[in-house]
Amino acid sequence: MLDRATFLRPIAHRGLHDAAKGIVENTAPAFDAAVAKGYAIECDLRPAADGTPLVFHDLELDRLTAGAGLVTDLQPGCAAKLPFKAGSVTGILTFADLLTRVSGRVPIFVEIKSEWTEPDLGFLSEVARLAKLYRRPLAVMSFDPAVMAAVSRLAPAIPRGIVSGSYFDEGGASWWPGSPLTDARRRALASLLESGQAAPDFYAYEVGALPTAATERVRRQGIPLLTWTVRTDHDRRMAAMHADAPIFEGYEA
Repeated sequence: MLDRATFLRPIAHRGLHDAAKGIVENTAPAFDAAVAKGYAIECDLRPAADGTPLVFHDLELDRLTAGAGLVTDLQPGCAAKLPFKAGSVTGILTFADLLTRVSGRVPIFVEIKSEWTEPDLGFLSEVARLAKLYRRPLAVMSFDPAVMAAVSRLAPAIPRGIVSGSYFDEGGASWWPGSPLTDARRRALASLLESGQAAPDFYAYEVGALPTAATERVRRQGIPLLTWTVRTDHDRRMAAMHADAPIFEGYEA
């Protein structure tokens, strides 16, 4: 269960990052800045080559770092030495590093990334182990209901959520081209129809798609609804009307 009084506050998307100030998303300075303001933190996890959970959004390294190739091919020791292109930070945080750094001062929402293949149980087991040891406000979430169903078995007491949205952009192009997802399944996911086995404690839904019949149903059921990624004044108004907390970036909430 997601405790509303603890978790429902503005959530800094990948930390309180600011490219103009050299504060890079999903890095220690971004998380420190969020903690200093009392915001909850949203972060992303992907596995290193050995399954160690790394705090990184992209599958590929080149957008943010001086590296090339897949983050999933990195050994943790190499990840710890990899410089970012902006700012003065070197090294991708491990999930364990992040938990030690935050140490319960604000809630953490952990998005577990998925490429829509069979869930990596070794990686998820380590995420679950660390989450259970943390014993402080932490919730996990994923677009992939199969990932959350696995986590529900590995760490049933950790609050878990489903991330979702329209699954198609304004031009009609589908998200995750080249993935195993069919358009029919995308529509089902957008309608939150695959949530059963995951038994989510909350949802996080694309702000530009709000409200939908599915999100309105969720709220009537009393299930907390977060919304992402809130950037503009219009987004903020929609979040206030149709969700319980914003996952935001580009301003201070």
